[in-house]
Amino acid sequence: MSSSPTTYEDSVTSNAPKEIEWQMLDKSKFFFLGAALFSGLSAALYPAVVLKTRQQVSSAKISCRNMSRAIMRYEGFRGFYRGFGTSLMGTIPARALYMSALEVTKSNVGTATVRLGFSDTAAAAIANAAGGVASAMAAQLVWTPVDVVSQRLMVQGSNKNTINNLNVIHGLKNSGCYKNGFDAFRKILCVDGPRGFYRGFGVSIVTYAPSNAVWWASYSMVNRLIWGAFGTGSTFGRDSNNKVTMVGVQGLSAVMASGVSAIVTMPLDTIKTRLQVLDAEENGLRKPLTLVHAVRNLMKEGGVLACYRGLGPRWASMSMSAATMITTYEFLKRVSTKNIDRLTV
Repeated sequence: MSSSPTTYEDSVTSNAPKEIEWQMLDKSKFFFLGAALFSGLSAALYPAVVLKTRQQVSSAKISCRNMSRAIMRYEGFRGFYRGFGTSLMGTIPARALYMSALEVTKSNVGTATVRLGFSDTAAAAIANAAGGVASAMAAQLVWTPVDVVSQRLMVQGSNKNTINNLNVIHGLKNSGCYKNGFDAFRKILCVDGPRGFYRGFGVSIVTYAPSNAVWWASYSMVNRLIWGAFGTGSTFGRDSNNKVTMVGVQGLSAVMASGVSAIVTMPLDTIKTRLQVLDAEENGLRKPLTLVHAVRNLMKEGGVLACYRGLGPRWASMSMSAATMITTYEFLKRVSTKNIDRLTV
């Protein structure tokens, strides 16, 4: 019997391509290429995020089609990219923190669970779930302030046509009118202080930490189930290193993992968005919207179903984002590995 310690990577015995661990990566290449790839991905998916955000803060149910027409009519194509510059500036450091926390946690927890005697599938699920929690918490430290600023920019052009009635019904106001991201940053700091940039931080953690844990654990299990469903003697099993096959399995696994995650976390995401974007007005004074106030308003507007406004764009965005993210991420890990020979052993 070998005396060398068992690692997470050594435990992978399914037909799936070999796992790439943190220590195998060229970090400079990993972060440089990651910034470029994920910036492009964010640009492609940003319009869906704008639609989702505007639907969430609207007191009326407005279809994606009508919302898109309104944006094009009143704001033009640029309306779909309000706040994108601010969002992009935050995406790079947030992604760097996310990927670092994810990979380090997965590697360490995965190795520990294997040594404790867990099966390969259980070890992979636990490691991915732990990585999902750690990465979400790390990224939110950077992403929440960026989210607050970018989402306010997203919705400020919509008050003429989509959310003005929300102000009238509930005494709510958009948190201000901003020229750009720097102007928004300055005004939020003056009005609310540093705490204003972390509105909804607790809800964000409650939303994204379990969501990431469920997503990464589900992705790992579905991915292994698909590969494990075929014997090594089958054409599919022998084709585990074929790029088209790998991308197809990764994309399908990502979409399946996104469905449950989107439905489970949607109410919390809607509440978080309203806390970050809207203010309450009391005796002529503008005050930050509270959690109780946000929930009460949603219940008045349509009950639990009001919490699911924007589910369509969010589900589509999450599925497209997850499928492209995971295939991009796995590609990034493979081109950033220090020793490519280890992937084909």
